[in-house]
Amino acid sequence: MIKLKVKSGDTVKVIAGDHKGLTGKITRVYREKNKAIVEGVNMVSKHTKPSAKNPQGGIVKKEAPIHSSNLSLVSGAAEPKAKAGAKKETKKANKA
Repeated sequence: MIKLKVKSGDTVKVIAGDHKGLTGKITRVYREKNKAIVEGVNMVSKHTKPSAKNPQGGIVKKEAPIHSSNLSLVSGAAEPKAKAGAKKETKKANKA
């Protein structure tokens, strides 16, 4: 089994791709594909044929899975933590 860093119900932020910067709650996780569905992120248009359930048919907007490597866990209302090893600003002394 593949171990994921996220699970259903977690709040995540998208860190890569077309929807970078958006946050949402995970509704479903596909462990075998290493993907998750996030509320309001990665919306696609699906063309549906008329059926007994939907006699009108038409275009339906729905969420598509997004790869778990493009997600970062958000703890509470805070932003995701900065990566370890961030660059420090240093001033070099000029030699006279």
